[in-house]
Amino acid sequence: MIVIEPAVFADERGFFLETWNRERYRALGVEGDFLQDNLSFSARGTLRGLHYQHPGGQGKLVQVLTGCVYDVAVDIRVGSPTFGRWFGLELSDDKHNQMYVPPGFAHGFCVLSDTALFSYKCTDYYSPTTERGIRWNDSDLGIEWPLEGEPVLSQKDARFGALSEIPKEALPKVGDHG
Repeated sequence: MIVIEPAVFADERGFFLETWNRERYRALGVEGDFLQDNLSFSARGTLRGLHYQHPGGQGKLVQVLTGCVYDVAVDIRVGSPTFGRWFGLELSDDKHNQMYVPPGFAHGFCVLSDTALFSYKCTDYYSPTTERGIRWNDSDLGIEWPLEGEPVLSQKDARFGALSEIPKEALPKVGDHG
């Protein structure tokens, strides 16, 4: 994961920040060209994920435009020394921080504020035929979601299985580029 904290220029009028600059972000290790932008709006307690595509993995540059979320990425690349490990980070409109989730990682987030507007820049197009997922509360992963009670899930997300139940051929491998 790459955590990005853009320079924020604030005064009595508000603030200005640069949310994408190819040269600066490449220098930080964010590779790939972005092909698709997405927005999602969610209420408190909503959990989206854990999603991935294979083949055709998407790198995602994510940020919160309004509100606050807990964002999680899980390394699911077969052959990776960090396979099955997760990384979590609070993203908020107050912090203006961003996270880059490389291809080969499952991604999800839960909403901590009353509502959240969440932005994704993706390195590949969404493909419903290669969309896959992992159960949000997979006990082998042990993700420490900062939730009060059960999350609000989509029917699709509620049906996902554990990482250990996914055949290795349905997972990306180290060195795959999407």
